[in-house]
Amino acid sequence: MAPTTSPLAVLGLGFVLGLRHALDVDHLAAVSTIVSQRRGLWRSSLVGAVWGLGHTASLLAAGVAVIALHAEIPRGLSQALELGVALMLIGLGLNLLRTIRRGATLHVHAHEHGSHHHLHAHVHPADRLASEPHHHSVVGTRRPFLVGLVHGLAGSGALMLAVLATIPSPTVAFAYIAIFGIGSIGGMMMMSTLLGLPFALAGERFRTVDLALRTAAGIGSIAVGLLLAWEIGTDVGFLA
Repeated sequence: MAPTTSPLAVLGLGFVLGLRHALDVDHLAAVSTIVSQRRGLWRSSLVGAVWGLGHTASLLAAGVAVIALHAEIPRGLSQALELGVALMLIGLGLNLLRTIRRGATLHVHAHEHGSHHHLHAHVHPADRLASEPHHHSVVGTRRPFLVGLVHGLAGSGALMLAVLATIPSPTVAFAYIAIFGIGSIGGMMMMSTLLGLPFALAGERFRTVDLALRTAAGIGSIAVGLLLAWEIGTDVGFLA
């Protein structure tokens, strides 16, 4: 990067690229499988925010190794992590299809906070009774965070090397990663909200449409995972 480029311009570019990063098809495929089991635009946007936090956490961890320790991420490790993303996508899709096949149903919970009453809905597997105790705040955020964490690790190699090659200041480089992460959080919040819109509209009123949407999300995730695995295998020569 030219010395005349200001840090503010670099950080602005990082934010824009972070927004764009959320549009990657493998990211959307993974998040769609999670959003399909939530109801409500707020809960859908929360999935995107938590995914972005996991994604940013892994980028910052990789940044410590690459920027502060001047380490390089081996190409073999980078490809192995990308293969892990492919397998994760396949697993998320299969899990969603298995949940549908077992006859998971939409369940509505009522909550009361003082004088305020509200409802929220999500999908329960058929083998789990609605009356059983469960903890939505933990379970509901753990999966998108872990998915974002894996995505961040898999995509960290090229990003970190690009940062090293263009930004001479470690402080600006770390700030770039943080701003990139903020952009990816915002971008994925918007995309997960949009992905959750058809599921929220379908809900209990149109069970057939809801089932079709969830099935499409599962099949789409599997297809993207298989395509990504094929590309990685071809790149390393396994499927040449």
